[in-house]
Amino acid sequence: MSQTASVWVVLLLALLAANLPFVNDRLFGAVAIGARKTLAMRFGELVVLYFIAGGIGLLFERRAGQIAAQGWEFYAVTGALFIVLAFPGFTWRYLMKHRH
Repeated sequence: MSQTASVWVVLLLALLAANLPFVNDRLFGAVAIGARKTLAMRFGELVVLYFIAGGIGLLFERRAGQIAAQGWEFYAVTGALFIVLAFPGFTWRYLMKHRH
């Protein structure tokens, strides 16, 4: 896979992972829990999925060559980007009216 394709795959994976906690009531999209997920559970799931998506990006970078050292700035920017990518799911879950 080319380096450009790897970047697009990681971005699409991050978009899906960022919205996954908000589009269903299952934990990580697979584990059924008894009650509805709380906002704190969704945020916790969002943090775990951030690290999973970052790990997959790290695997792609390792496969492409030498891994570049990253400082705190990198993680601050990617964390903010992940939160921005989660905005459509958050909007759909909490800001739109749903008919029941």
